[in-house]
Amino acid sequence: MNIRPRRNRKSSAIRHMVEETKLGVENLIYPIFLKDGKNIKEEVSSLPNNFRWSIDKLLPEIEECMNLGIHTFDIFPAVEESLKDQVASYSYASDNFYLEAIRQIKARFPESVVMSDVAMDPYSSDGHDGLVIDGKIVNDETLPILAKMSIAQAQAGVDIIGPSDMMDGRVSVIREALDGAGFSDVSIMSYTAKYASAFYGPFRDALNSAPKSGDKKTYQMNPANRREALLEAQLDFEEGADMLMVKPALCYLDIIHVLKEQFPIPITAYNVSGECAMVHAAAQNGWLNYDLAVYEMLLSIRRAGADGILTYFAKDFAQMLRK
Repeated sequence: MNIRPRRNRKSSAIRHMVEETKLGVENLIYPIFLKDGKNIKEEVSSLPNNFRWSIDKLLPEIEECMNLGIHTFDIFPAVEESLKDQVASYSYASDNFYLEAIRQIKARFPESVVMSDVAMDPYSSDGHDGLVIDGKIVNDETLPILAKMSIAQAQAGVDIIGPSDMMDGRVSVIREALDGAGFSDVSIMSYTAKYASAFYGPFRDALNSAPKSGDKKTYQMNPANRREALLEAQLDFEEGADMLMVKPALCYLDIIHVLKEQFPIPITAYNVSGECAMVHAAAQNGWLNYDLAVYEMLLSIRRAGADGILTYFAKDFAQMLRK
């Protein structure tokens, strides 16, 4: 045999030299849940080792993460029901604790990168990403609300706006609003192919953000569809998105790959709460090795083409590398 692939696997040094995919902490974005109040650190029961933090507890946590090499954080607010209304007005209110937390994070850690979530559901009394009128999630009437939300977040110091709502045309409206308000340097990481997935459960537990009625299938994508993701990506690209995201990651590695092949901007993927919770549950039952499973899962997402990965494993992975 003239060709023996095993020769390139015969030692650790050779294996590392020729490995095709590199995975480092610099590829990771850490999603974090924020709650109003003080001295709060509440573990999410369905997502072990992830917490709802008050800002006073979160600042030391961010410092610890940055010392581990994690510099990018996606902050999600858990909003009290009393602050929610039909038009999500608290999302851009001057006394919004989420916006104040962003200001404090950027003041304390100006070198950090803070990503936001732009959608109505954390602030909506209906629990939907868009405005509900007569039982219907309406598209165009939602867009000005998302624009107001984006400007408020940019004013607070957000580096990357993350529209997760899946309304048609929202990237162009947000881009125009940001540019008009003097925030042309603020990036947009569009939730481009966000599927109506069964893997969002622990996230909705963490934020109590499930829809009060109906589901999200009229705006989130059908898991059966692949070509539709190309259409969504083309629109977001043309409207000014700086990065395109696929959510979830594991069941949609083919979507990550095709977007990476087709578009000349960074592709990111969201390793969502249900995907991470499965690994925790299996490891707790002794069915797999937690560290090895986390590494293999994140590596597969990178191999598919993701430049950045939003993952609840970010801190654990960074600590693994330190070992």
